[in-house]
Amino acid sequence: MSDITTIAIAGAGTMGSGIAQVTATAGFSTILFDINPVMLQKAEIAIKKSLQFLVEKQKITLIQSIAIQEKIKYTSEINHLVADLIIEAVVERLDVKHQFFQSVAAINKETCILATNTSSIPVTQIAAKINYPERVVGIHFFNPAPIMKLVEIISGVQTNNEVAQTCKLFIEGMGKTCVMAKDAPGFIVNRVARHFYVEGLKVLEENVCSLEDIDALMESSGFKMGPFRLMDLIGVDTNFSVTSSVYALFHQDSKFRPSRIQQQKVDAGFHGRKTGRGFYAY
Repeated sequence: MSDITTIAIAGAGTMGSGIAQVTATAGFSTILFDINPVMLQKAEIAIKKSLQFLVEKQKITLIQSIAIQEKIKYTSEINHLVADLIIEAVVERLDVKHQFFQSVAAINKETCILATNTSSIPVTQIAAKINYPERVVGIHFFNPAPIMKLVEIISGVQTNNEVAQTCKLFIEGMGKTCVMAKDAPGFIVNRVARHFYVEGLKVLEENVCSLEDIDALMESSGFKMGPFRLMDLIGVDTNFSVTSSVYALFHQDSKFRPSRIQQQKVDAGFHGRKTGRGFYAY
């Protein structure tokens, strides 16, 4: 497997821009792609703001901040995505991921690693329609990517072990903690964490107490954030999408049932911090 020097990231939302900051900080040439130029502008502003915060906290110097920013190229042209490793962080739809990977596979060498940051779609399903599916792997970062240490590496049925190990070394080389997982619904973290959200929503549905009290209770128990504050940070829409996907993959097992309350938030456009309103107002 050739050395990884250039990273391309698709999707300039919260996850994509966060991953771009991580790879650029580690010294990799980074290409951040989004079909929407406005998203790229927002991502550039968000990354600059994040780095400025680190400068103010004396975590990095101003010179380092500038060097990191210079490592990132922003583009809306998919033909610019020529790299050693491509990580997609686009919408959680299998057809969109298939179309994206088919497009970039056509312009890259067959040794290019194609990684998905999906939270719940099986890697095996994503790889099924891609040429050389053995190079498709899951690299699942957690939000916010620059802060969260954990990254899951998920091997699909056809993923080459050398590809998975290369990704493991790549992730650990950036100072992250890497966990190897098989291609099961929700992988490890999202499968276990579903009940943190789902049970909190059930308690709310049953009018046991307010969402503020649920969050306060969990935070007083040692969690940094309660389930509702965390859903607002992740994105209520993203969280609901993952829950719905896991529910379907487990053949409608009732313990993963999505919440009607969360569905209403999504329908109303209350997606959390990114829209200014979710379970809380911002």
